[in-house]
Amino acid sequence: MAKAPESVLKKQAAQAKIAADALVAAKAAKKLHRANKKAFATRGAEYAAEYKATEKAAIDARREAKAKGGYFVPQEPKLCFVIRIRGIIGVSPKAKKIMQLFRLRQIHNGAFVKLNEATIRMLRLIEPYVTYGYPSLKSVKSLILKRGFGKINKQRIPIGENAVITEGLKVDGIDCVDDLIHEIYTVGDNFKQANNFLWTFKLSSPSGGFSSKTKLLHFLEGGEAGARGEEINKLIAKMI
Repeated sequence: MAKAPESVLKKQAAQAKIAADALVAAKAAKKLHRANKKAFATRGAEYAAEYKATEKAAIDARREAKAKGGYFVPQEPKLCFVIRIRGIIGVSPKAKKIMQLFRLRQIHNGAFVKLNEATIRMLRLIEPYVTYGYPSLKSVKSLILKRGFGKINKQRIPIGENAVITEGLKVDGIDCVDDLIHEIYTVGDNFKQANNFLWTFKLSSPSGGFSSKTKLLHFLEGGEAGARGEEINKLIAKMI
């Protein structure tokens, strides 16, 4: 029987090595996925316990203050969610620049904003064109899980797998969806990187839309614009 040419034997050997390496890599990836899945589940349970403990502490403090005849003063909110509700007509250059900084370039765009003295002043300047308030944990979860897209190489990638977060964010301690939600909701040390990783939320028009008359009025006057506190959560639910 004729022996195969040396070039063919080399090619077969190279292909066999590639196949063997691929099998080893696949097994290692499967093992890592199992380990990560277990670690992420544990982390998610820890976050759930943390949220529950924080909520319980607030309730206990409120009850204690009431029992002593005093008032419970909650902590100042650190996070708000802003939704653009008006177009470009009549927008002043300053307001337009602020909305660009907040990445609100189109109607029904939404974004998380860390509250501090500077951002509060900017929000007041753009009140006629946006509505904003304090998102609940449920709203943060819903936004990220249902409308969340990550930014990888300037591309809009759906957050369907934890690998998207690991690859796109590259921040220690933020490796899965639960980590990302926790970082945003608690306004952690890496909030800026986490928020920049999230693509601007593209929300749907609420059922019935915004009336052209109510859009021009402040929320406190029965309109849609401006600060609406925790009532923002009802609007988010309608627009997801």
